[in-house]
Amino acid sequence: MKMLNELLGTRYPIIQGGMANIATGPFAAACSEAGALGLIGVGGMTPAMLEEEIAKCRSLTDKPFGVNIMLMNPAADDFADIVIREGVKVVTTGAGNPAKYMDKWKSAGIKVIPVVAAPSMARYMERNGADAVIAEGCESGGHIGEMTTMTLLPQSVDEVSIPVVAAGGIADRRQVKAAIALGACGIQVGTCLLASEECPIHENYKKAVIKAKGSDSIVTGRIGGAPVRILKNKMSREYLRREKEGADMMELEKYTLGSLRRAVFDGDVDTGSLMAGQTCGQIKEIRPVKAIFEELMEGIA
Repeated sequence: MKMLNELLGTRYPIIQGGMANIATGPFAAACSEAGALGLIGVGGMTPAMLEEEIAKCRSLTDKPFGVNIMLMNPAADDFADIVIREGVKVVTTGAGNPAKYMDKWKSAGIKVIPVVAAPSMARYMERNGADAVIAEGCESGGHIGEMTTMTLLPQSVDEVSIPVVAAGGIADRRQVKAAIALGACGIQVGTCLLASEECPIHENYKKAVIKAKGSDSIVTGRIGGAPVRILKNKMSREYLRREKEGADMMELEKYTLGSLRRAVFDGDVDTGSLMAGQTCGQIKEIRPVKAIFEELMEGIA
């Protein structure tokens, strides 16, 4: 089996998750310098901001990096053209179907790696020309599907002939070994990087992740069909209470509008959306990304 680092030209078979408002150019560069594939996440960005973050990333590393595009973003068409114009070599996608961009991305030599939440989606992406897929289980932070990594990963591996990257519930080398045993060519991580020195989130957010136990993440939005995993706090408790009482999406949006930015930039741990996965209970200290990647790969690569 070809490992992810061979496909991407990185030292380690690791992709840094393209977390909205967190995955900046400098953070992507730090992750790339430490041996992974750093990603710039377009969530919360305008097209001009993406161009600026790509320039920042390039000024800080000559290692491979990529861009994560959330396809539900109204500016997705612009982002799709920017990655071509800027010569980005890897694009990961989420929240939508990248099929309409696939031909021009492939013609530009871009490797396309969509995030999928079901084996049928993996098969569909393969048919549309994806170079690999990221099978992300519901243990992960942020927007999630229903299947766990333990079930999604082997079923996706059996469903497609392209490489499958494991994501969701991976924060130490035991979980990396399990993912490889289930057929993964590598991993994508996000939650364990929140507590890194280089991660640009507010210190309050980092401390909340370190303090959290494994049972301290919860999913909001299941009833409305837009599940998001975050850490328990005042906002999540209020949201779930009103969701169960039948509040409509307009009222529920009052809780979530701008909540991720409040957490990331203002350190608001009460009403902010502290996106984090179930591995939060394994994260005990703030470390450099280099140390995190080395520990993940110890005895593996």
